Amino acid sequence: MRKMILLPVLFILSSIMSQAQTIAVFTVKAGKYDRYNSIVYTTMPDLAQGAVVLEEEVNGKRHAVAGYVQGTQLSWILEGATPAGSERKFVLSKEKAAANVYMKARTVNNQLLLEEGNQPVLQYNYNTVPAPGGVDTLYNRSAFIHPLWAPNGVVLTNIFPNASHMHHMGIWNPWTHTSFEGRETDFWNIQKKEGKVIYAGGLETFSGPVWCGFRSSQDHIAFLKDGSKKTAIHETWMVKVYPVYKEGTRRLWDFSSTFTPATPSGITLLQYRYGGGFGLRTTAYFTPATSQVLTSEGKTRKDADSTRARWVKISGATPDGKAGMLIMNFPDNYDSPEPVRVWPENMEGGELMFNYSPTKMKSWQLTPGARYQLKYRVMVYSGDITAEEAEAAYNDYAYPVEVKVEMKQ
Repeated sequence: MRKMILLPVLFILSSIMSQAQTIAVFTVKAGKYDRYNSIVYTTMPDLAQGAVVLEEEVNGKRHAVAGYVQGTQLSWILEGATPAGSERKFVLSKEKAAANVYMKARTVNNQLLLEEGNQPVLQYNYNTVPAPGGVDTLYNRSAFIHPLWAPNGVVLTNIFPNASHMHHMGIWNPWTHTSFEGRETDFWNIQKKEGKVIYAGGLETFSGPVWCGFRSSQDHIAFLKDGSKKTAIHETWMVKVYPVYKEGTRRLWDFSSTFTPATPSGITLLQYRYGGGFGLRTTAYFTPATSQVLTSEGKTRKDADSTRARWVKISGATPDGKAGMLIMNFPDNYDSPEPVRVWPENMEGGELMFNYSPTKMKSWQLTPGARYQLKYRVMVYSGDITAEEAEAAYNDYAYPVEVKVEMKQ
């Protein structure tokens, strides 16, 4: 496992007017949407050479801003409200900066834990997690996220939930109905013994002052009729987690899946009612009596299934408090706004499974040598959020702020 501490740009609490040599000035434009705690990314040449400091300039004074450089990419949080049509100015200078890493990725109990300070955010299980005692070892599984915590500590996910859906694993994304080398292959329902997703190495972790995360390789493995196994899809997950905001009640994290066929014959992801994309098995406490589903198109759990949604909000009550998550799909995703699978209320005592399934309406042919990507942003929250806040979060994700760069060197 490769660990990376991202080069800190700045974490100084006092307001300063820097006398250091200015490298660049960034003008961040809100555009036509109101913004709140937007995540800013910009690419600059040779930023990683030496120590640098980022400051926001307001009324002639500069205030320290936490940010960092990964390669030639600079990122920071546009803290607070930024009204539509407004601009904010940031200055990058050459100067020594104090490191302060509080968004952390570390190994705990042989799995990867992402934390903010000492607060757990999510766990990526790259090592195999054994199925419960007495259950077929076929269900042993790696390459999934669980637990996922809300800011108030509520666990939002579930694994090995019950006998009929023992293959549901927190947040995971196997393709269900595929055509691989002339054979229909199901990587989701592993009890069919046709295929499975496994961790494939290459775990790289990131820690820093603005976000933490990981990059990991996963493989869709086909079980052939002769008893052998063959890799059908190579996949890379990239997850980035950002700090809490709004009095510690909101947190954003980004998830991308990049994949390519593993053989010269390619693979077809056949049209089917669920699979791939973004799969979620929620906590068992989320039932029709305790939870609510709302989509961007105003659908609920009663009528959301097989509809399209730019975002889906799932909220519920648990013994540890009320919490939820907002899942947003990026406009460039295949067949976006993606269709959704939402279990009806009479499934397994009312427990909830949700899936963004980009092949729910049509098949997707993957060509050898080509790379494909699906991207999602998730907001986890304490309590609840309004539909208006959900829409604003989606607009901020789908239509990011514009960054104008003026080089000074």
